Amino acid sequence: MFVSSLLPNFFISFFLSQPLDYETRKAYTFKVEASNAHLDPRFHSFGPYKDTATVKINILDVDEPPVFSKPSYTMDIHEDTQLGTTIGAVTAQDLDAGSSPVRYSIDWKSDLDSFFDIDPVTGTISISELLDRESIAQHNITVVATKVNNPVLTSRVSVTVHVLDVNEFPPELAIPYETFVCESAKVGQVIQIISAKDQDLPMTGQKFSFKSPQEGLKTKNFTIKDFGNNTAGVVTLRKGFRRRTQEIYHLPVVIEDSGLPVKNSTSTLTIRVCACDSDGALLTCNAEAIFLPVGLSTGALIAILLCIVILLVIVVLYVGVRRQKKKETLMTSKEDIRDNVIHYDDEGGGEEDTHAFDMGTLRNPKAIKENLFRRDVKPEAGAVPRPAIASQDSADIQNFICQRLQEHDGDTSAPPYDSLATYAYEGEGSVAESLSSIESLNGETEEDYDYLNEWGPRFKTLAGIFGERSESQTDITSTTSTTTTENKH
Repeated sequence: MFVSSLLPNFFISFFLSQPLDYETRKAYTFKVEASNAHLDPRFHSFGPYKDTATVKINILDVDEPPVFSKPSYTMDIHEDTQLGTTIGAVTAQDLDAGSSPVRYSIDWKSDLDSFFDIDPVTGTISISELLDRESIAQHNITVVATKVNNPVLTSRVSVTVHVLDVNEFPPELAIPYETFVCESAKVGQVIQIISAKDQDLPMTGQKFSFKSPQEGLKTKNFTIKDFGNNTAGVVTLRKGFRRRTQEIYHLPVVIEDSGLPVKNSTSTLTIRVCACDSDGALLTCNAEAIFLPVGLSTGALIAILLCIVILLVIVVLYVGVRRQKKKETLMTSKEDIRDNVIHYDDEGGGEEDTHAFDMGTLRNPKAIKENLFRRDVKPEAGAVPRPAIASQDSADIQNFICQRLQEHDGDTSAPPYDSLATYAYEGEGSVAESLSSIESLNGETEEDYDYLNEWGPRFKTLAGIFGERSESQTDITSTTSTTTTENKH
């Protein structure tokens, strides 16, 4: 436990050779002997030159973290166990003299999904989420023990939880088999080897049994033979299979596992009747041999079908083209167009474009009178005598206008289009005088635009323009007056 050595200054020092534990041993006592290694022979008679001393070393207590009873823990629990079920417990204690209480917790980094809970006082571990072996077969969590008197001091221990399997999934066929039987198959011939799989258990330790639910029936075509090694065979019970008679057979297969509780399922195998060679090798399972016994090949059958499709397409296109041509002929034929259908094909057709049809067909037949002029032909000039135009000096203008209006209303040679009739001379004898701009120059008077100068600098340019214009008009007026005077003279 201790090692001593002599220092040059005749002091003895002690060194630890092993760690000390106060809880295991609190003190150590031993003797130390000191002797003179270089004794002078002349002084041998004076006695032994050595001495002993007793040394006692007391171990002081140091506050240490709690200690678990095991270096690691292993626990087992079945999947789908009810929530809150206890799966085990961990224990730790403080070995110091004070013997502080210990509190337990689970390191959240080791249980991110919070599958487990732990009692902080007793250390019992329970499940808080349903466990599924098919998802996670083993959980590794870390439990932390903390001293109550000194929370800084903690210790950790690993806990492994194994999730035990529960038989919850029935077995099923390993793959979707494509089974066929030759027309030349014999009785008792194995035509297919099948196997099963189960999601509950790993591949090692599986045990499956196969059977046919049709066992016991007198008339059968196939049966299932269990080989006892997790495989089975489909065996024929008769011969003489023919595609002409029946092309497809369905065989139910019952698969059962060895779990607790026992699970089973029924799968169905589809068996096709096919043509095979003399060695039993598959030739074809197509239905062409049933419908074409004369020996037509697949290529010939495809060619025939392709020709039929092409002919159908040609017929459909021909019928469509014929219908389209017939429709276009009906719409563009001039013989089928009636008199009241107008084509405005030329640009500029409008109100006066009435020569394409007789407007008389749109009139009321009862209102048609005989010996009337055509409405679609402009009458010849002078065909209907008109009274002389009234003098513009007539005193009764209103009577003159009414007279002309009645003449035009009763004129049967008037065209159906808009026309302009002059009923009187404009403005003569009217209180409003003439509205024409032709005589506006004669009635213009000089106007002074000097007031624009008073409106400010913004109107000076405008005042200058109108001022020049008024001066030019004044000059023109004066020149005209002079010329008129001279003519009178």
